Amino acid sequence: MIALLALLFLVKIMTCKEVEKIIPSFIDRTLDEDRLEELMEHMDTCQICKEEFSIQLLVSEGMERLESGSSFNLSHSVKRRMEMGRNQLRTKEKLNRILLFLEGMIVCGLGVCIWLCFYARG
Repeated sequence: MIALLALLFLVKIMTCKEVEKIIPSFIDRTLDEDRLEELMEHMDTCQICKEEFSIQLLVSEGMERLESGSSFNLSHSVKRRMEMGRNQLRTKEKLNRILLFLEGMIVCGLGVCIWLCFYARG
């Protein structure tokens, strides 16, 4: 039991209760990217939480559209919102790769400068 708890702590597996609490932030697009990644991973494997997301999305977005008279397709809205979350995570990953590349270039540039200053005086 202790090993399982330690594993859960290390892997950061989000529980259904945690997912239920942060779904409104996901719907409002205010969820930070670390939590978004955990949420998306959880909902990819948990049909119960995906259904809870559908219900909360229906309540928040569906009611607004029905009151304004526009049509609402819950299935389409769920797929669209999930894809938006995945796109946000892909963008974050691309930016992280670019930053890592730039950091590497800076380190190389500093290395060349140090070499030129101390060893190339010749």
